[in-house]
Amino acid sequence: MDRELKLAQQINRRHFLKNCQVGVGGIALSALLGADAAGNTPQANPLAARPPHFPARAKHVIYLHMAGSPPQQELFDYKPKLVELNLEPCPDSLLEILQKERLPFIDLKARRPKLLGTPYKFSPRGQSGTVVSELLPKFCEHIDDVAVIKSMHTDQFNHAPAQLLIYTGSPRFGGASLGSWATWGLGSENQNLPGFVVLVSGGTDPSGGKSLWGSGFLPSVYQGVQCRTQGDPILFVSDPPGLDRKGRRESLDALQRLNEFEFDEFADPETETRINQYELAFRMQMSVPEVMDTSQEPQHIQEAYGIEPGQERFANNCLLARRLVESGTRFVQLFHYGWDFHGTAKRNDIVQGLPDKCREIDQPIAALISDLKQRGLFEETLIVWSGEFGRTSMNEERNGSKFLGRDHHPHCFSIWMAGGGIKGGLSFGETDELGYSIAENPMSVRDLQATIIHLLGFNPKQLSYPHQGLEQRLIGPTDEARVRHELLL
Repeated sequence: MDRELKLAQQINRRHFLKNCQVGVGGIALSALLGADAAGNTPQANPLAARPPHFPARAKHVIYLHMAGSPPQQELFDYKPKLVELNLEPCPDSLLEILQKERLPFIDLKARRPKLLGTPYKFSPRGQSGTVVSELLPKFCEHIDDVAVIKSMHTDQFNHAPAQLLIYTGSPRFGGASLGSWATWGLGSENQNLPGFVVLVSGGTDPSGGKSLWGSGFLPSVYQGVQCRTQGDPILFVSDPPGLDRKGRRESLDALQRLNEFEFDEFADPETETRINQYELAFRMQMSVPEVMDTSQEPQHIQEAYGIEPGQERFANNCLLARRLVESGTRFVQLFHYGWDFHGTAKRNDIVQGLPDKCREIDQPIAALISDLKQRGLFEETLIVWSGEFGRTSMNEERNGSKFLGRDHHPHCFSIWMAGGGIKGGLSFGETDELGYSIAENPMSVRDLQATIIHLLGFNPKQLSYPHQGLEQRLIGPTDEARVRHELLL
């Protein structure tokens, strides 16, 4: 056998990258050291602030997700025809459509579904005259700052896949979340805090789990950091008994040297992530407890939000979101569980359960908008409020239940957006007279993703990351996503 051929066969990929001083090895090392999304020079710190493709309208995002999906008919999408036909059997025209649908819990074989009109009053609010439910009185005071979108739609009707689609662009596990894309593209403004923070209330995580703030194929330094309002804000952020800060510093220095040896040997980007995460964790030991301490806020601010310090409540998390963006955190994600109003029990009945759930969010959201405006942060902070899909125009009546509730419905639902370049006082899109299908200006999940990415200063079609032979994008592989300029200032 030719000697040179034999030598080449003995050299594997790892040996090649280790010993090659120029060419491919140099290119790979350059990429691993953190060239940013805009193609700028490499950054030693992967969370260092970076410029977007073009001037951004929003520097920060606060995404308020009502896990389980609120019934739009009770909040934003008023349908007089539904009220008129309340509890009447659905018409033949709708029944024909239903027989072609896949309904999660409404059993067409058991009974003909009945239409369900809202029991709540609606009225025009603000100078814009946007029609909103009586269930959100304090939020209505800010309706002229908000764009209500009544024509959202998705192609998923189960909670976890629908949530994954919104946040990762795919109904399956493995994608990179919206907050991870934002921090990968822009970095963080505060190197002592995570760039992407997640706050959960309502008693449990959302159905999609921690993948909703995972980094997927992006380096793991960009995954969301879940903070708590009880105990340590972040698990294990405190030094264990017997270890002081000096000892922690010495141990981290020793770990860093070991990790640097490993990086020099194998050039694994996750080793670089580990080095940076250890250092960030050390800095967070001082900064996170301070920013998470809402007792530092003046009494009138605490009362405005309605917080209970140290408790896991949506109100506390809204105030924490303001404190985090004010401190430079790029993306704050709030998940509030308990909005799955099927009408199978008192707690998820739209008459007995929904008012309580609305009271949990009404005052804190109003306070958040006011607080951001007073501090000059509203115009640079994009706020999004949504569930993962909509609810049916019919009463679910599962197993003959006497409570009132609505089944999952992917074809239309309502969300709202505010601040960060969004046109206030806008009501966008319409559904048909029974609220079952979109009649005007449909807006897809991919449109929502593209619009958010655009407001952060990126072309959503160009924000991509190479993985498995493809240029992966939040908006998916096709170009169907549209930036909805109708919503923008």
